[in-house]
Amino acid sequence: QVQLVESGGGLVQAGGSLRLSCRTSGRTFSNYAMGWFRQAPGKEREFVAVIGWSGGNTYYADSVKGRFTISRDNAKNTVYLQMNSLKPEDTAVYYCVARRGIPTMGPYAYDYWGQGTQVTVSS
Repeated sequence: QVQLVESGGGLVQAGGSLRLSCRTSGRTFSNYAMGWFRQAPGKEREFVAVIGWSGGNTYYADSVKGRFTISRDNAKNTVYLQMNSLKPEDTAVYYCVARRGIPTMGPYAYDYWGQGTQVTVSS
């Protein structure tokens, strides 16, 4: 079993930055691809970013490319999402996810989900 605990969400003005963290426990973190999804009120859950077990492969949604950066520290069992130039449309609950295997953008491929952390961007 893998437990995921997110932190770092909050309220920020448009143009500002936040860094989300997701600490994992329970299994060998370095064997898992890790990612972030988000869900805004009234909208479907959508892919944000994903990173492979070695940190060498990263993929981003077009809507966040160039503004968000995903990274991981396998020694700390933690994955990060650095979010810069935030926009009001980035407002959502952000979920950390994990799967054993290659990174993918499909939500149903992920076996483990965190409880979510709220990010609110004011205009």
